[in-house]
Amino acid sequence: MDIEGLASIVVDCGFHLHKNLGPGLLESVYEAILSDQLTRRGLLVERQAPIPIRYDGVELPEGFRADLLIEKCLLIELKSVERLSPLHGKQVLTYLRLLNLPLGLLINFGGETFKEGVRRIANNHRG
Repeated sequence: MDIEGLASIVVDCGFHLHKNLGPGLLESVYEAILSDQLTRRGLLVERQAPIPIRYDGVELPEGFRADLLIEKCLLIELKSVERLSPLHGKQVLTYLRLLNLPLGLLINFGGETFKEGVRRIANNHRG
């Protein structure tokens, strides 16, 4: 399956999760349930995937952690806040660059509607 197909499945699962549970739960709850829903759809899902950092001869094997990594090619960063800040998008782009991935989804389950909480972040990707 291509990355756009994966993104579509993630958005569909996230939409139903937000619709059925609503906003206000901890990020870890959304992460666990979304991971389960994606696994049930037959996708390879890695929770808290390590993101190594290499800089000037120094390597930190687990500098950061991605909330979800789908099929080793689509990064998902989850939030449960009232409003996303520009820093959240920059965080996802940095993760994409460190992992050399083309696309990530920033999903905020804390908003009133699911639509307002989903952002595609591209790293040299044209979808």
